[in-house]
Amino acid sequence: MAGEDWIDLGASAELSTMPLRPVTARSTSIALSYRDGEFGAVSNTCNHVGGPLGGGTLDGDYIVCPWHAWKFHRRSGAGEPGFEDDCVPSYPVKVENGRVLVNLAAASKRNRKPHAAHPLTRDVTRAPGKLRLAGISTTVMDPGLPRFSGSDHLLDAALTEARTLGAETQIIRLNDLKFRACEGYYSKGAQACTWPCSITQMDSTDQMDQVYEALVHWADAIIVASPIRWGAASSLYFKMAERLNCVQNAITTRNRVLIRNKVAGFIIVGGQDNIQGVAGQMLGFFAELGFIFPQFPYIAHSRGWSREDMERNIEVVRTSKELAEGASMLAKRCLDLAAHLIAQDEAPASIERGGRKAHLIDTDASIG
Repeated sequence: MAGEDWIDLGASAELSTMPLRPVTARSTSIALSYRDGEFGAVSNTCNHVGGPLGGGTLDGDYIVCPWHAWKFHRRSGAGEPGFEDDCVPSYPVKVENGRVLVNLAAASKRNRKPHAAHPLTRDVTRAPGKLRLAGISTTVMDPGLPRFSGSDHLLDAALTEARTLGAETQIIRLNDLKFRACEGYYSKGAQACTWPCSITQMDSTDQMDQVYEALVHWADAIIVASPIRWGAASSLYFKMAERLNCVQNAITTRNRVLIRNKVAGFIIVGGQDNIQGVAGQMLGFFAELGFIFPQFPYIAHSRGWSREDMERNIEVVRTSKELAEGASMLAKRCLDLAAHLIAQDEAPASIERGGRKAHLIDTDASIG
């Protein structure tokens, strides 16, 4: 028979003013709810990745975790219908003399129902075979009214050269994918930004998984091509980059380096200047993911550097042998470095930390 260890949480008049809140009974964190005149008390720690249930919302009698929307009954701790066996601890709760009391000694057991792992969570192991180069096009356009894209044109030249060199290639056009923008899970908590992205895990229609698969599991080298828009990379580039934060965050939260022995190069084309600024952002971001760069890691072109006749820019890029050769040589430099890295296998699987961003966050603490 369960023992008794009743802890006073506070006055019922005050605690009943909020439908859901986190409270602490000694060192135990509890999600305390109040609905239809009745209190409920369950563990404050979600079964998924430890989200704070007391900071969530109520959906009827179910607590909705604020991190990834997992649901647990506010009194029994049972998972939502279909996942009843996936339960968090619950605690007997009563009101005496206007005080809310919870019995820590009579907590029910936590049970994590096994959930199938997402295919992207598999071990990152390079499959044997030819060198593999993925091209990422970030050009935005109306597919019903296609136009010439200078960055795509040069990306095609790079991939053609890679095939001539015996490599396998694929191209991912972000404009053809339907994927959601980053919804700020990292802002809720570092552990809430999971690998793969929480959106990818919860939304089977989100096509960002194609980018994750190519960058983390398939490619030995990538070339990202972007036009310049108002002095910056394209909007689709930044939409992708925000969703790639989960790759870097795997280092912060799990000390797991997903990008190993992989090379990145860039093609930047625009009608205006700031090429160096765009390249600097790309180099800094992809370095944080773990990519390594060849000597001279990008090629670039801006008609605005020399003149303002943008109506001739398409003709210049389309017919420029110099730019096409530059794209070809970029592909060769990327593949040559990738071959060297694969042969040497020198990239770390975890990192020696330095600086606040790389500070290890302990997500393996015991869950009560």
